[in-house]
Amino acid sequence: MAFLDVATELGRFSVMLRPDAAPVTCEYFASLARNGTFRDGSIFRIVSTSRHAGVEANPIDVVQVGTAAGMDEQRTRIQHEHTALTSLRHERWVVSAARFEPGEVYGSFFVCLQREPALDFGGGRHIDGYGFAAFGSVVSGHEVIERAHFRAEEDTCLTTRIAVTEILYRGGGQP
Repeated sequence: MAFLDVATELGRFSVMLRPDAAPVTCEYFASLARNGTFRDGSIFRIVSTSRHAGVEANPIDVVQVGTAAGMDEQRTRIQHEHTALTSLRHERWVVSAARFEPGEVYGSFFVCLQREPALDFGGGRHIDGYGFAAFGSVVSGHEVIERAHFRAEEDTCLTTRIAVTEILYRGGGQP
C-alpha cells in the first residue's frame, strides 16, 4: 500500500493511492511528493455548492491542493485514467487529479466531499465529457478536509490560502 501524507496548517490527512486502478496518475503524484514539489504549497481552491450555486455550472463540493504555483504551474502530459477506464468513481473522500485537457495535469489534486457524478467520465463538469482521473481516497484526517471546506470564499480561488507544509510519499518502491 502507498500513501501521500499531507501536512497543512489545519492538521494532517492521508491519501491511500490506488495504483492498481490508476498507476500513471499515482506515479505522477508520488513523484511530485518524493521530489519535494509540494513544499510551500497550499489548499488554494475550494468549490462549495452552498457558496457557488448559480455561479458554477454543475456545482460541486471539493477542496483543491497544489504546489505554490497553483494553477499557473507548468502542465505535464500523462495518460488520462478517467473513471470509465479505472472503475473508480468520484465518491466522498475520493482524490482526483486536477487537469486542463484530458491528460494535461499539473501539481494539483482535489478531494470530493460528497458523491460527484459530474466529475466522472460522461459527467458535465468538464466540457469535453472525459471527467477527471480519480487515483485514491482520504483515509484519515477527514476533519481537516471538512475544516478547509468551511473556509470557502466568494470566489473559488482563495485570497487567503491554507498552507501545506509538506506532502510525503509513504510506501514501498513505486506506487
